[in-house]
Amino acid sequence: MPLSMVSDGESFLIKKIMGKEEVRRFLENLGFVAGAQVSLVSKIGGNVIVQVKESRIAISKEMAQKIIV
Repeated sequence: MPLSMVSDGESFLIKKIMGKEEVRRFLENLGFVAGAQVSLVSKIGGNVIVQVKESRIAISKEMAQKIIV
C-alpha cells in the first residue's frame, strides 16, 4: 500500500520505492530505502510529514504514493 494511504501515527517498513531513477535516488538520499522504518506524523491536504531515521521530512502526496509500505 502507498505511504499516502496510511493513518497518522502508524509505523511501517518500506517495501519498495517506485518511479523513475531520479525520483528513487532523491528519496533514497532522504533515507527512504527498502527495509527502513517509517512513521506517519501527520497528513495535511494529502501532503505528509513522516519520520524516517530519526528525522522528520515533509513530502508531497505524489512522492508519498511512490513509497510502498
